[in-house]
Amino acid sequence: MSRPVSIKECQQLLADFGFDRERRNLRSARVLLSLLGLKPGDAWNTANAPMLRTVQIMAWIREHWDFDYKANSRETIRRYTLHQFCDAHLVVQNPDEPSRPINSPNWCYQLTPAAIGVIRSYGSVAYDQRLQEYLKLYPGLQAAYRRERQMLKIPVVLPGGASIDLSAGGQNRLLESIIHEFCPRFTPGGSVLYVGDAGDKWMVFEEEILASLGVTVDSHGKMPDLVVYMEDRNWIVLLEAASSHGPVDSNRHRQLRQLFRGCSAGLIFVSCFPDQRTMKKHLTDISWETDVWTADHPTHLVHFDGERFLGPYGA
Repeated sequence: MSRPVSIKECQQLLADFGFDRERRNLRSARVLLSLLGLKPGDAWNTANAPMLRTVQIMAWIREHWDFDYKANSRETIRRYTLHQFCDAHLVVQNPDEPSRPINSPNWCYQLTPAAIGVIRSYGSVAYDQRLQEYLKLYPGLQAAYRRERQMLKIPVVLPGGASIDLSAGGQNRLLESIIHEFCPRFTPGGSVLYVGDAGDKWMVFEEEILASLGVTVDSHGKMPDLVVYMEDRNWIVLLEAASSHGPVDSNRHRQLRQLFRGCSAGLIFVSCFPDQRTMKKHLTDISWETDVWTADHPTHLVHFDGERFLGPYGA
């Protein structure tokens, strides 16, 4: 006989189906129990698959699971639970009318027959086998996202010859250009001490070398996107990939000086843009005593304050 349902067991079931932490929190468990038509005291083997709109899901939770989601929570439920349930093929949208307009008030969701078959066996001796058979066909959200992210990786070869794979998000296309185009021209022979990937803040972090130069990095401090050390000149070049956010302005200049305040090497600050058009939008914000590089003109630098050309200033 199947045992009665609980929020905690529903969270475990979502974990078994390969969902990430956000998709197995209390909100997601309540949503799934609603889509299963289950109430406290019901058995897992009595699960069914009603077609429900988001407001109906919220009403079921309020009536049977004693939690009242306010009207402005609908978008959170859609964006951070239902969309991922659909991505993982646990749920289908509008099975009764697949061509329904996206802004229709009748937009609805329903558990797939394959998922229902597994969930009804939860707690029984057949569950593990059915789950494994299901996961061969639908390997879960985490595995699906992991494959997708891996396919979108940007391969990058660092100046020293090591290879890394940047995630495809954020400013990493510009970061790829900085490593492949800026570094060979302006920091030849330099060592990359830090790379801040959009998906992994500390993808490259040469902590011991930085410490030997007097730099102790606070994990809460906002590092530049790329740090290159030129040992022959004892320079550290701090590069910001400014494609969507701003350049090294006066405030960021002070922040970076504070972050690297104990550094025994000379500091150089470079704002990097994908093109001159983007640079022009931020021209009045760029701090003096810094440099600017654009990926569309990779052989040139723009120097703010002509006292030196790509060299460190005194404190």
